[in-house]
Amino acid sequence: MTLADAVKCRILSLCETEHITLNRLSYRCGMTQSTLNNIVNGGSRNPKLATIKKICDGLNITLAEFFSSEEFDCLEQEIQ
Repeated sequence: MTLADAVKCRILSLCETEHITLNRLSYRCGMTQSTLNNIVNGGSRNPKLATIKKICDGLNITLAEFFSSEEFDCLEQEIQ
């Protein structure tokens, strides 16, 4: 799993846990739904940490909580 895939899975998992749509999350984060769609649909392969922080704020979690999950424990090494 790549970092972009892990971020995508984590966002979708958190939305499912919170019972919210990407549209609702975008409202909470103060960002456009197209930005979230680009991350989730692979249009943005490398979202900025500031963007992920906004997502965390919308979900009322910390960056540590966002990255503390199975998705990030099994990442492929990016540098070959």
